[in-house]
Amino acid sequence: MPYTRRDFVRTIAAAGAALPFSSFAFPAREWEIHCFSKPFQWMDYNLLCETFAEAGLQGVDYTVRPAGHVTPERVREDLPKAVAAAKKAGLKTDLMTTAILDAKEPHAETLLKAAADAGVKFYRMGWYDYIKGASIDETLRERGRQLAELDKLNRRLGIRAAYQNHAGIKLGAAVWDINEAMQGIAPGYTGIQYDIRHATVEGANSWSLGLQRVAPRINTLVIKDAKWVQKNGKYVLENTPLGQGMVDYPAFFKKIKELNIHAPISLHLEYELLSKAEEALPAAQKKQIVLQKLRQDVQTLRGMLKNAGL
Repeated sequence: MPYTRRDFVRTIAAAGAALPFSSFAFPAREWEIHCFSKPFQWMDYNLLCETFAEAGLQGVDYTVRPAGHVTPERVREDLPKAVAAAKKAGLKTDLMTTAILDAKEPHAETLLKAAADAGVKFYRMGWYDYIKGASIDETLRERGRQLAELDKLNRRLGIRAAYQNHAGIKLGAAVWDINEAMQGIAPGYTGIQYDIRHATVEGANSWSLGLQRVAPRINTLVIKDAKWVQKNGKYVLENTPLGQGMVDYPAFFKKIKELNIHAPISLHLEYELLSKAEEALPAAQKKQIVLQKLRQDVQTLRGMLKNAGL
């Protein structure tokens, strides 16, 4: 029976679980792994950061958006508390996730200034729609104008925007389109958060071309996994633990190495972390359940990076 990619991932994960986290050998440029806070919003800042630190992470990617860990209306009051909790646990807060699309929208400048003052380096933006009734070229020009205005604000405040390629019909799903919208904007303060899960969904065999196209603009990476499953006669996406889905991570990290891409990673756990019954458990018990899954994904990712020579 052939030894498959999934067998390899399971072997790496098992080896990682048997070794202390510090036993992994890192290259000169260590990869910093942050974690997206969205699936953990039932945790307060301190519990969240304690859990992330125990899992072997280097930082928190806080949701700073409506219904997030920090809301735009309370960013001045609550973001410093969230950052302080991370520092107390020995974690960085270089990344955050927002819904910002325009420099002139309510709370945009206040939020970004508070983040920059708190030491946040990168913020993920929201996603642009294609403009109804407009041509693709017209949409790209308009979104490019909005991005250019944001770029000016970013440079003034000293913080960097990251636009995520997300599967679907919004700008960025095809990857090439967000690159076209950014023409005329120098890389540095406005870039791309490359998500290989979403790139795989939209371009199972061609994602490497999109990656190569946008490589100079990539400033952060998202790592997660998923697979197509059949339910009620239709194929739907099912999120999975890292290494158990359809993303070809050996090929992805090989390409990352070839293109000399090195950026902070935001690890996303989009699959079910708690069952309905487990959600009713006390916070301490829920923490142990999610910690085990989080630690497994971190160790799997570290194993993948190590095997790729990164």
